[in-house]
Amino acid sequence: MAGKIRMLNDKSILITGGTGSLGKKITEIVLNKYKPRKLIIFSRDELKQFEMSQVYSTEKYSCVRYFIGDVRDKERLYRALQGIDYIIHAAALKQVPAAEYNPFEAVKTNVLGAQNVIDAAIDQKIERVIALSTDKAANPINLYGATKLCSDKLFVAGNSYVGRYETRFSVVRYGNVVGSRGSVIPFFKKCVQNGVLPITDPRMTRFWITLEQGANFVLKCLQQMVGGEIFVPKIPSMNIMDLVKIIGPKCKTEIVGIRPGEKLHEVMIPRDEAQNTLEYENFYLIKPAFKFFKRRFCEDGGKKVAEDFEYNSGTNTWWLTVDDMKTMV
Repeated sequence: MAGKIRMLNDKSILITGGTGSLGKKITEIVLNKYKPRKLIIFSRDELKQFEMSQVYSTEKYSCVRYFIGDVRDKERLYRALQGIDYIIHAAALKQVPAAEYNPFEAVKTNVLGAQNVIDAAIDQKIERVIALSTDKAANPINLYGATKLCSDKLFVAGNSYVGRYETRFSVVRYGNVVGSRGSVIPFFKKCVQNGVLPITDPRMTRFWITLEQGANFVLKCLQQMVGGEIFVPKIPSMNIMDLVKIIGPKCKTEIVGIRPGEKLHEVMIPRDEAQNTLEYENFYLIKPAFKFFKRRFCEDGGKKVAEDFEYNSGTNTWWLTVDDMKTMV
């Protein structure tokens, strides 16, 4: 999956949730490395769009457009998608406690919004759509994970009913993004001021990926996709207590227990999906069971994983050292 993604040059790209952490990083990479015909930032928050436009102004970057809209609003999506070649779907309600307290709001954005993107993309003859998922969608125990699992299923199945059109849908799934809004790092940095870091469980592990790595992986998958795959990058695990050593080495720790909807270890590929999973040098690929995929896809060096394979942050073979984490943080 190496090499420059020339397919982005002279193309029109729309990013839903474009003012989020990942959307901004993808925007930075695309504007610095490629020459898109148009790059549309589609999101519902006018303040975030204003702030982002101070960095990526339409005067300096003539290809950039800021489009206020919500994926819940299908008519607005239809308008925004006219003339678009590729969609990167990053819009989501992703805060676990907020989703638990406002469940149908999460459903409306993460599930119904996903279906709106799929329908609008097919009708507007979009070439490729890549949707962002999360490790919480694998064997979910919270509503956010359940809505993202449903979204993943919708995007994969969307390939089955494109009819005579050539629209392709695929999914990228990865773990915690270092420093993104709502992640543990900004939270810990605030807690350092009080001298106490609340720890859910000292055994807790998570997959970790930087914004730069995540954005580049999404763009490479956009280039490689044939439609129907779930791409999972090979990334390292970290232990929560190692993070404590970096951010608050002099702080006391307080064990507060695992919160509702939270796991001790995260899973990106459940054991039940092993039969459909191929391993490549830098990523895994989960194949769908639909017939359309067999006609399109060439394994091209992929190896089947073991029948009992599970990609789990607690049993991962790649771990970050404290020095590695210092560099990433």
